[in-house]
Amino acid sequence: MNRLRRPIAGSAILGSLTVLAAGCGAQIENGGAQAETVPVQRCGEEVEYTVPERAVVYEGGSADKMFALGLTDHVHGYVMPPANPPVSESPWAEDYEQVEYLGDDLLNRELVVDAGADFVVAGWNSGFSDERGITPEVLDELGIQSFMHAESCYNYPQAPEQHEPFEGLYTDLERLGQIFGAEDRAEELVDEYRTRVAEVRENAPGGDPVPVFLYDSGTDQAFTAAGQVPPTDIIRFAGGENVFGDVEDRWTQVGWEPVVESEPEVIIVLDYGDQSAEDKIDFLTSSPATADLPAVQEENFFVLDYNEGISSPRNIDGLESFAEYLREHGED
Repeated sequence: MNRLRRPIAGSAILGSLTVLAAGCGAQIENGGAQAETVPVQRCGEEVEYTVPERAVVYEGGSADKMFALGLTDHVHGYVMPPANPPVSESPWAEDYEQVEYLGDDLLNRELVVDAGADFVVAGWNSGFSDERGITPEVLDELGIQSFMHAESCYNYPQAPEQHEPFEGLYTDLERLGQIFGAEDRAEELVDEYRTRVAEVRENAPGGDPVPVFLYDSGTDQAFTAAGQVPPTDIIRFAGGENVFGDVEDRWTQVGWEPVVESEPEVIIVLDYGDQSAEDKIDFLTSSPATADLPAVQEENFFVLDYNEGISSPRNIDGLESFAEYLREHGED
């Protein structure tokens, strides 16, 4: 089985709002009336949220969750680093056109403040960052609400919580639904996604799981998916086994020797950034360290879109496509 899959395209903070109390659960006064709040978990701590109207979302996964929930009218704009695939390829391309493109820089405090954001959606270390000075605590002090992807809470130092990756996706949709009063839509989405995942699992090939290595990038060492990120669930639910799925981390670096020792029969290539999937495959094919891997010898490469590999509703699409690939692989 050597089919190479390729992705298919498919102001200032509002002047009328006065912050009465800084930090988590800040009450906001608008025209003398105190806004209602709802308590929702944020990486292990309970936060009182008011309904945001000018959300800034970072990367495709954050935008996808908001758009899938029908919350486009609450999104002011998005920040999309250049490594991300074009938004024109998104199933929600029309939603992207309705909100403002705020740039391709890394998420930072100045950008958020200049946009007049009242809510920021991002992941820990993939948006929020101590080093760049934009954390939920910093935004709390500015009276700007924030939301972190549950999957990324695994290595958030202040208030950790741990979810299996797909459960993290469902948790995010449910929590966002609570914040925006869209619980019914969130329940509908989660039920749909769980049903689609269950169908994949029921039709997964029998026998021993296929050893699968995910190649993100790297030449001296390999950057790959460990146990706490969506590709591990994609591989597992489809009938495979992530050869580094027992590593308690999210994304991690490994030497080529353990890659060779794992003898992967299939390699998933994550498609993003300046280096194309084809170039990454060329490297794996030509490098003495990997040229003799079973997956390379058999040309068993599967290309996974970046936004199917990070926490996003598109995880389900990635799972279904990879499951189809593995079923065909098992028929060879």
